Amino acid sequence: MTVAVDLPVPARALAVGAHADDIEFGCGATIAKWSAAGAHVTMCICTDGSKGTWDGDADLGALIAAREEEQRAAAQVLGASEVVFLRYVDGELDSGLEPRAKVCRVIRETRPDVVLGHDPWQPYRIHPDHYHAGSLVTSGIVAARDPQFFPDQGVAPHRPSTLLCFEPGRVDHVENVDGYVDRKVEALLAHRSQWRSTMAIDDRPDDQRLAFTQKLLAEARAAGIRAGLRAGEAFARIDSL
Repeated sequence: MTVAVDLPVPARALAVGAHADDIEFGCGATIAKWSAAGAHVTMCICTDGSKGTWDGDADLGALIAAREEEQRAAAQVLGASEVVFLRYVDGELDSGLEPRAKVCRVIRETRPDVVLGHDPWQPYRIHPDHYHAGSLVTSGIVAARDPQFFPDQGVAPHRPSTLLCFEPGRVDHVENVDGYVDRKVEALLAHRSQWRSTMAIDDRPDDQRLAFTQKLLAEARAAGIRAGLRAGEAFARIDSL
């Protein structure tokens, strides 16, 4: 399969993730690259992150607040311009009309040239929020472009040019992120509440942070090899929107 490299830097981009930190894992270095080149990037988080702990006695209100603060800090590291929180209950996201309307509104209001989101066609995906968040992006794009969908929103329709699906089931596009993987690492480490459960950083934090960093660097090298690059982030690309 032919692999394309690098979209033109968009004037505006929208990244949609199921949870705080998903966007950073999927396309954090790309966001950092585009932001540094002048793009206005919006990050949209679908759920409240309230399942993001292994502590059965955790104060979930405090966890939700912490995860939003961590997401804002990560966005600042990446140079993103704004973060939108939809605040659906973690683990209970669906792709029905009500959340579709919210994603549609975000697309219409932010008017991105490029949208980035979870690949809803990724085979054997087991986390329902990731699947539904990806599905909401595709259905939200269809709704946002056509005026007969949700006309009560009072926002003009908008059709993005390109969708990039991260965590792709197939890869046909790679963004060159050489020089930006360190920003991705820093942004992910801003999600301190997720160190133990998601990043395996716990009892030996210095050693484990190093191992986590090396893992992300290896993933970037592997993605870059597909396109002859030193470091990349891989996507499934759709231009017919």
